[in-house]
Amino acid sequence: MQTPTVRLRRLAAELRRLRKDADLTREEVVERTGVNVTTLYRIETARVRPQARTLTALMDAYGVRDPKRSELTTLLKESAHRGWLHTFASDLPERYASYIEFESEAREVLNYECLFIPGLLQTERYARAAVSGSDPESTRARIEGRVDARLKRQEALTKDQPLKLWAIVDEAAIRRVVGGREVMLEQLEHLLAAIELPNVHLQVIPFDTGAHAGMHGSFVIMNFAEAIGPDIVYIESQAEDLFLEEEADIARYNLVSTHLRAGALSPSASASLIATAAKDLHRT
Repeated sequence: MQTPTVRLRRLAAELRRLRKDADLTREEVVERTGVNVTTLYRIETARVRPQARTLTALMDAYGVRDPKRSELTTLLKESAHRGWLHTFASDLPERYASYIEFESEAREVLNYECLFIPGLLQTERYARAAVSGSDPESTRARIEGRVDARLKRQEALTKDQPLKLWAIVDEAAIRRVVGGREVMLEQLEHLLAAIELPNVHLQVIPFDTGAHAGMHGSFVIMNFAEAIGPDIVYIESQAEDLFLEEEADIARYNLVSTHLRAGALSPSASASLIATAAKDLHRT
């Protein structure tokens, strides 16, 4: 299945909401529009992009008027745009490809990592060591595909309207020597340079903080412009990668991120900790 774009997911969510607001079941919509029930389900779950005439029929059935009608029509047109991801998508896991698609459309990203340096801040050699080390059964081609996609993602930080990144990392991610001393030292120096970017905010949670709200695992909160859609939480795990879109889930992770920001070192103190870790590597 082709990875849905952010706008296609937004369109699907809007059509689900409009049907519920109209108090119609899928079966009733089928009777009114002639759209196949399977097709309607696939449209509402962003598995297919509706044809223009199908969207018009659905909006008529739900009593949608301007300006919402024009907004949905624009979403449909823009949902076909896939950007640079199409060159990588066939070699990437579906969920990861979805994540990249969403990140490329996001306005702000909060990324908490407990074991890795955030992907948007990784060097090429660190990324290669991290991907190969965490997935030892991957082929060389798959590893290189993941690394290339990760490096391409980083262009979002330096484009004309750059992505705003708030990265929070546990000290374990700073101290774990991924790829060897030379690779890790390069990575730490890269972090110190990235902190200088006005759109990058980096905080470290030191070991002496003790137990904290992020110990259950890493997560990403993606914030979008209002015209695109609501926040999305992404959680990566060995079993399954999850996208959370319910308001209660978003609120819970926003609360966790608030606790993490409060418990982490300031950006300047975080930079000092990273610099100290780099000096320790030099001495060993």
